[in-house]
Amino acid sequence: MSGEQPLTLDLDLQIACTAPDIPPPADFERWAAAALAGRRERAALTIRLVDTEEGAALNGTYRGREGPTNVLSFPFDLPPELGVGLDPRDPIADLLGDLVICADVVQREAREQCKTAQAHWAHMVVHGVLHLLDYDHLTESDAEEMETLESGILRALGFPSPYEDQTAHDGQRSI
Repeated sequence: MSGEQPLTLDLDLQIACTAPDIPPPADFERWAAAALAGRRERAALTIRLVDTEEGAALNGTYRGREGPTNVLSFPFDLPPELGVGLDPRDPIADLLGDLVICADVVQREAREQCKTAQAHWAHMVVHGVLHLLDYDHLTESDAEEMETLESGILRALGFPSPYEDQTAHDGQRSI
């Protein structure tokens, strides 16, 4: 893609758990940048890695669901009065939001789905970043669009499509 501006990414990685085998910070940055490539020139986001307890508390508070989930996305919503006349070069315009990833859930799901942990971590980051960019999977057509994007991004990163064998034990999508 010639003429495309290189991405400037400000990533705040918060490790708030003691889970073993967490990928290095450079991997999180590479995965987030891949999801943003061609979609943003500049972005700032936080990725917080949490334990089961914090993951369950956040999932209960913000989604009304019991227990932890793999990834939660919290898009940044600029108050309308601040967005009027905002210069797109203003650093506040770069704010995407926050991702919360439950390390224990990611590692368990990787084992259950017979994936490498690295591939599943990459998928959770890509999936979460796409949510921050307003992609969703609430309808079948939205899910198809998002899954196609995720698969392409992950293949470009050297991972297989996460949806080749992605049904959970109850027949529901696992994301």
